[in-house]
Amino acid sequence: MPLLLDPLYRLVESGGAVLVVIALVATALFALGLERWFYWRFSHRKARLALVSRWTARRDHASWSALTLREVWTRDLIARLRQPLPWLKLLVALCPLLGLLGTVTGMIHVFDSLAMTDVGQARAMADGVARATLPTLAGMAVAVVGLLFTTRLEQVIRREDQRLHDRMARAAEEDREKSHA
Repeated sequence: MPLLLDPLYRLVESGGAVLVVIALVATALFALGLERWFYWRFSHRKARLALVSRWTARRDHASWSALTLREVWTRDLIARLRQPLPWLKLLVALCPLLGLLGTVTGMIHVFDSLAMTDVGQARAMADGVARATLPTLAGMAVAVVGLLFTTRLEQVIRREDQRLHDRMARAAEEDREKSHA
C-alpha cells in the first residue's frame, strides 16, 4: 500500500501543505459538479415535466395572475438549478489565491534555507523555486477547469430558462387552440 501512495507523498512533499488544500478544493469542485449533473439528469427533468403538466392542467393561462404564477413557478425551478453557482464561483476564485499562497510560503522556505547555509548554490535555489511554483500551477489548473465548468453550467441554465418559458407558452397556446376548435 505505501508503494502505491508513494507518488502522492512525493507530490505533497514537493508542493507543501497548500497543495493538499488545493486538492481538497478541487475535490469539492468536482463533487459539486457531479451533484449538478445528477440533479440535472434525474431530478430537474422530472420537475420540469411536472411543472409543464401542472401549467397545462390549469384552465386560465392568459390572465395577469396566471402569467405571474407561471413566472414564479419557472423562477423557482431555475433557482433550484442555480443553487450551487455561488459556491462554485467562490471555489474557483479561491484556487489561484491558494496557489499564490503556496508559492509565497515556498519561496520563504527557499530563502530561509539559503540564509542558513550561507552558500549561494544555484542548483538548490532552482529546485526550491520549482517546488514553490508547483502550487501556483495546481491552483491555476484547478481554477481553469472549474471556470470552464461554471461557465458551461451558466450557459445551460440560461438555455433551460428560455426553453422552459417557451414550453410553458407553447403549452398555453396549444390549450387555447384546442378550446377554440
